[in-house]
Amino acid sequence: MWLNYALECAILANILAQVIKVPLHLLMKRQWQPMLIFSTGGMPSSHSAFVAALTTAVAVLDGFHSTTFAISFCLASVVIYDAMGIRRHAGEHAKLLNHLIDDLVNSGNVLFFQDKAYQTKLKELLGHEPLETLAGTLFGIAIALIYGWCLHLI
Repeated sequence: MWLNYALECAILANILAQVIKVPLHLLMKRQWQPMLIFSTGGMPSSHSAFVAALTTAVAVLDGFHSTTFAISFCLASVVIYDAMGIRRHAGEHAKLLNHLIDDLVNSGNVLFFQDKAYQTKLKELLGHEPLETLAGTLFGIAIALIYGWCLHLI
């Protein structure tokens, strides 16, 4: 017996999306980076998988015409938009700032940036490309449907 099918789907999709980032990164970039499990950004979007699984599970339990589905769908839309919009652009800004600081430090012309406190790198992998959010969304939907089928809800 399950405790909360919708919550379990969301958590399961989130964890699996994070775990699958490591082998996907190895296949695509030929780099072994196990710490990707704990990072934001990358393929697939765990944020998108999380909310897509939740929304799909709510649809299975309550139906597409329910208020809970409408709320979950709106939440998922905002999270997915934010993941590939605002957070992605913040990551691009961080990359640009990191390059600018490196250039200033290497030039030696600006003493302000010679202090090690100002040479800390900003995190660049924050958001997602549209394909990463699409993959996360489809992954979350699949997890919710497979888990629902295993529990004989579908």
